[in-house]
Amino acid sequence: MSRPPRIVLATRVFTPEAVAAAFREEALVRALEEAGAEVTVLTTRPPRGVTGTDRVRRVSRFPVKRDHQQQVRGYLCYMSFDVPLALRLLLRRRPDLIIAEPPPTTGLVVTVLGVLRRVPTVFYAADVWSDATESVEGVPAPIRAAVRLMETTSWKRASKVLTISPGVDDRVAALIGRRPSLTMVGNGIDTDTFTPEGSQPAEETSQGSYFVYGGTVSEWQGADVFVEAFARVRAQHPGARLLFFSEGSGKEGLAQKVADEGIEGVEFRGRLAPADMSRVLRGAVAGLSSITPGLGYEFALPTKIYAATASGTPVIHAGEGAAFERVRDAQLGWASAYDPAAVAASMHSALAGEDRPTPERLRTWTLENASLQGAAERAAEAVLEAAR
Repeated sequence: MSRPPRIVLATRVFTPEAVAAAFREEALVRALEEAGAEVTVLTTRPPRGVTGTDRVRRVSRFPVKRDHQQQVRGYLCYMSFDVPLALRLLLRRRPDLIIAEPPPTTGLVVTVLGVLRRVPTVFYAADVWSDATESVEGVPAPIRAAVRLMETTSWKRASKVLTISPGVDDRVAALIGRRPSLTMVGNGIDTDTFTPEGSQPAEETSQGSYFVYGGTVSEWQGADVFVEAFARVRAQHPGARLLFFSEGSGKEGLAQKVADEGIEGVEFRGRLAPADMSRVLRGAVAGLSSITPGLGYEFALPTKIYAATASGTPVIHAGEGAAFERVRDAQLGWASAYDPAAVAASMHSALAGEDRPTPERLRTWTLENASLQGAAERAAEAVLEAAR
């Protein structure tokens, strides 16, 4: 190809929206641009109150329906992005390749438009949405089957399926069969933004020790185990606090649980910009991460682990599977069973400084194993190969 490849990325979230998918996609676009590609991002307008300057060249934004937490979540919200997306893809100049970010409805739109316009597609499989749907109570069987069909169809038709971990890669392969299109590129955190260097929040550290949970609260994360554990810890450490910087379907229920049970020291706040999140993590006793056992999501590796370690802060992870093993084997903090008593014991150890890894070692490990920039370069290489 004598000219630069023309690539379109379709994603319902993009920076400055402070979610892991937005950071991952921005890093991919920047890597593609550095490799000489001409990339256009088709995305949504940022949530109310969120501002920022695009760090990539071409971003096309369109209004979208958001829920009361300003998230694009739920089928009506997805459709408010996907229906206009179909027209945006149909009417624009034919690209050389289209990249789709979940949900599966977006993947299906991109797959259909790819077939109609004879354009190869790439699907960025950061997780398995149909597995998550299976784990949520009350979802009708036809909806579950439809989500599975949309997701697997998009994967099968894609020239490349980018997966973020061995666990996700194996799960995708189990659903559609092992094939050359599956490309494990890894995942990580922006190590230029999340860093041990810089100030700590005086307004927080002056009030005593605190734990930080940053990111989505939903059924499969199961963050309520930290609230139950913290209630035990608070009895011996009355000055300790548990800070949630998060959104998600489970946040309101968790806040109500804290209020109903009168658990003191737990505070719920909104998401922070990445630099502010790193600043809060620097001053924390530990960052918190969890995966609810038994819902089929044990292969997940939450990005919040890397946000903490890149900032020089150890992690308490509650759950089983890949994340538990990573925290335990790499000695990134305290790997705990998904049990309030076990998590409370880890919190006590963190407060006492027992077996605490140094900020320098955590930072070095993150640079070597969980750099978002490195993952983006591998993803860009796979995308460019598919565009040829």
